Amino acid sequence: MAQFLIRRLLGAVLAVLATTVVAGYLIHAVPGDPVRLLFAESQATSAEQIEEIRRSLGLDRPLHEQYFLFMGRILQGDFGTTIRGGQPVLDLILGRLPVTLVLATCSLIIAAIVGLTLGFLAAYRQGTATDTTLMIGAILGVSIPHFWLGLMLLSVFSVSLGWVPIAGSDWRSFILPSLTLGVTNAAIVARLTRSAMIQIFAQDYIRTAYAKGLPRAMVLSRHALRSGLIPIVTMLGLQFGYMMGGAVIIENVFSLNGVGRLAVQAILQRDFPLIQGFILIFSIVIVSMSFAVDVLHMVLDPRLRRDVT
Repeated sequence: MAQFLIRRLLGAVLAVLATTVVAGYLIHAVPGDPVRLLFAESQATSAEQIEEIRRSLGLDRPLHEQYFLFMGRILQGDFGTTIRGGQPVLDLILGRLPVTLVLATCSLIIAAIVGLTLGFLAAYRQGTATDTTLMIGAILGVSIPHFWLGLMLLSVFSVSLGWVPIAGSDWRSFILPSLTLGVTNAAIVARLTRSAMIQIFAQDYIRTAYAKGLPRAMVLSRHALRSGLIPIVTMLGLQFGYMMGGAVIIENVFSLNGVGRLAVQAILQRDFPLIQGFILIFSIVIVSMSFAVDVLHMVLDPRLRRDVT
């Protein structure tokens, strides 16, 4: 078990490092100079002054030197400052991160409750009109783009009905964004739950439980659902990382001041330190969730514990 955890931990660290390398090179591959963009509207800054600013930020050095300087500062707890405004990158990201985490967590709860309920019902009513209707709804849910569903919800419930604010920072501002991310991901959870439960309903131990005269509710909840939760919990953990990525779009649609909206602004402004800090923090959060899912999977499934010992 300890060897398994160490291997997973080393794999997580390598995944974060690989992400920063690939992302760092992709950022610099985009045409355009952030310093020239910053002073594009200023006529008072000469070419010599712009070049001096580039040297002070280390942007005149080769990419591999910039990367090692960046990682060297990270190891000392220094994420640098933004090109625009000179604000500390770490403070800026940590100040916005709670909004994104709340949005992703609420969306995950909605996806879990709705997806598990509908998937279990579809499996229980397999081959009936209920099953067909629910799976058609799940296909539609998977097919609908996040931003389009968000705009439709915003138009109906905020603009037309006025039930929730269009923008803001109170709890009501998270209702529509959470529904947008949660409902579309619930469709994925429902399809996986249906497939897992149909396989479990056909197992011998389920038929044995019925043959012993156990009540249907006990067989479904204690034997079937408990076994089916193992792959579903794994998938839900991975969905959290997907929702963190989806929050980048949803925060811009609903004007939420989260990390995703900050990242889009940083990309448009070519603010390299802020983009690198965002990628590093996001990769750590997502890889940490993947590591936690692996450990939880190990705890829930005794067969995996036997395989690693």
